Amino acid sequence: MALTDADVQKQIKHMMAFIEQEANEKVEEIDAKAEEEFNIEKGRLVQTQRVKIMEYYEKKEKQIEQHKKIQMSHLRSQARLKVLKARDDMISDLLNESRQQLANIAKDPARYSTLLEGLVLQGFYQLLEPKVTIRCRQEDVEMVQAAVNKNVPIYKEAVKNNIVVKIDQERFLPADSCGGVEVYNDNGKIKVTNTLESRLELIAHQMMPEIKVTLFGANPNRKFLD
Repeated sequence: MALTDADVQKQIKHMMAFIEQEANEKVEEIDAKAEEEFNIEKGRLVQTQRVKIMEYYEKKEKQIEQHKKIQMSHLRSQARLKVLKARDDMISDLLNESRQQLANIAKDPARYSTLLEGLVLQGFYQLLEPKVTIRCRQEDVEMVQAAVNKNVPIYKEAVKNNIVVKIDQERFLPADSCGGVEVYNDNGKIKVTNTLESRLELIAHQMMPEIKVTLFGANPNRKFLD
């Protein structure tokens, strides 16, 4: 039985509806798949950027922590240097005060003459030369001469050798010297410095560990004691 035009149009509409339905379903499927892929890609990108951001801030945090450690180390070093300088200044003040007090020794003739005798005799023993020259303060010449007169026999008896002693009358110790003597060999190339200042420096050097312990206490980081 032949189809009428109406039947043909009806079938065509039915086929077009079916094709349109298939197309719509396909579009929806494609959209759903695209949406899924979009969400997956978006999630991947978000996670990647999150990791990058976390790594960036972790790196920044480490840099800040390192900078903080450097700054703290620098501040500790500065503080340590200030403490050391303050200690050095205190020791310098103590030594300067001691030097000022040295001048009082020469003001006591009995005490000073005994001290000069020991310094002169020690100079003789340190040089062990047949001829020596002594340099002293101008105001001490007579007292030094008396010390020489007393010590020459003692030296001769001790070393069994003669000694000729000259007191330098042209060059004296500096005017601000606290006293004592310098003893030279005959050609002046060897010198024994036995001034009060030099003796103070020697004693201060030898006693510096004890002085520091007395002033600042024992060093907790020091493992061995001399």
